[in-house]
Amino acid sequence: MSKQSKAKRDKRKKLQPKRPINRLNAQQPVQNHAVLTNEEGQVVAAIGLQGTEWLLAIGGQTMGNADNPIPMLAMLKHLSNVQEKEGRKVTLEYSTQLQQLIDDLAADEGKTADDYLTQLVSEFEGEDGEEEQASGEDAQSVDEAAAEPAPAASDDKPQA
Repeated sequence: MSKQSKAKRDKRKKLQPKRPINRLNAQQPVQNHAVLTNEEGQVVAAIGLQGTEWLLAIGGQTMGNADNPIPMLAMLKHLSNVQEKEGRKVTLEYSTQLQQLIDDLAADEGKTADDYLTQLVSEFEGEDGEEEQASGEDAQSVDEAAAEPAPAASDDKPQA
């Protein structure tokens, strides 16, 4: 070896571009596929794909994950409907990949994509309606119980 070989090697290493260190457990970036934004342009909720896992984020925090994003999309659509009923303007935008997934699932059931998504959203609205109906029935049964006269005390039994 020559006396200058180390100097040449060091010079060559300095001229090469820096390479990122690839870690074995490196987090894959999340690709947004559905975004619910409010009128100020702030993201309220989102669905993203990280590797092969679909993530649901609400308020900047990951709330859950799944293999199928369609129920999460229906949940966001329901959230959008609720926000609009309360007078807030929100927009829900989703990717062509997610739209294609909806189209495929809808075609399997012989429906249009809008009908399929509306059916899924109505299931969330149905749950809310059932809770309200159940609480209304409970209140009604309490009112009926209060309206009924109390049974008269029998004279045969000793009273304390």
